[in-house]
Amino acid sequence: MEREIKVHFLAIKGRWDANTDGIIKSKLKTLVNGQRTHLVLDLQQVHFMDSSGLGSLVACYRMVAKTGGDIKLCSLNPQIQNLVELTRLNQLFDIFETPEQAKRSFM
Repeated sequence: MEREIKVHFLAIKGRWDANTDGIIKSKLKTLVNGQRTHLVLDLQQVHFMDSSGLGSLVACYRMVAKTGGDIKLCSLNPQIQNLVELTRLNQLFDIFETPEQAKRSFM
């Protein structure tokens, strides 16, 4: 019998920069410490991300990967999509158009 994978969603809104980075990292750390390591980050409502946000995204990926989990990204707006491609983070993260597609990818 296969074990069902529980996928957890986190919708991030507004800016992901030096001012909000600590809050987002703390939330992700809480999820990981609670054994929630199959995560979908919905970035549809992120309208700005700077190098702090990008660095945090990579740090969170590493934290989750150490536990055998994974982070998938979804619903990136064109600006964030371009940033992720420019920094080649699209080679690190699986990116999906919708949260449902991201969830199915864990199955």
